[in-house]
Amino acid sequence: MKKLFLISLATSMLLVGCATTEGPEYSGATYNQIKRYDIGTVIDERPVVISDNGSGSFVGTLVGSVVGSTMGRGRGSVLAMLTGGLVGHYVGSEVAKANGDELTVKLDNGDHVVVVVKGRNFRVGDRVKIIRDGNRVARVERIYN
Repeated sequence: MKKLFLISLATSMLLVGCATTEGPEYSGATYNQIKRYDIGTVIDERPVVISDNGSGSFVGTLVGSVVGSTMGRGRGSVLAMLTGGLVGHYVGSEVAKANGDELTVKLDNGDHVVVVVKGRNFRVGDRVKIIRDGNRVARVERIYN
């Protein structure tokens, strides 16, 4: 029974990983709202690490606990499950970290803003379009002229 569960869990995770589509992703609650944007030039860029939002540690804890529960007997099984959950939590949170850029942008209207984006795709001098969703950054795109 445990073997069937583990195979089902592994298959589900594999299929979820394959279910990607092209383009940016918007949440179901905000996709139909009007977005505003600003255009400007990157005047400073520095690398940052973006921490886990909680999903990596949750999945890691779940998988670690399930795997740990299959090991040992009696009290040893409980201890293995707890240890698996703790190790999974740590590993999941580390894996979910992402490299990013902190960009200081001088907008065309003269204002300066700082935005943090995932990935290391921007350089000083790049022209960018910052798409806003209220006061949040929905996306930052490089403008090619």
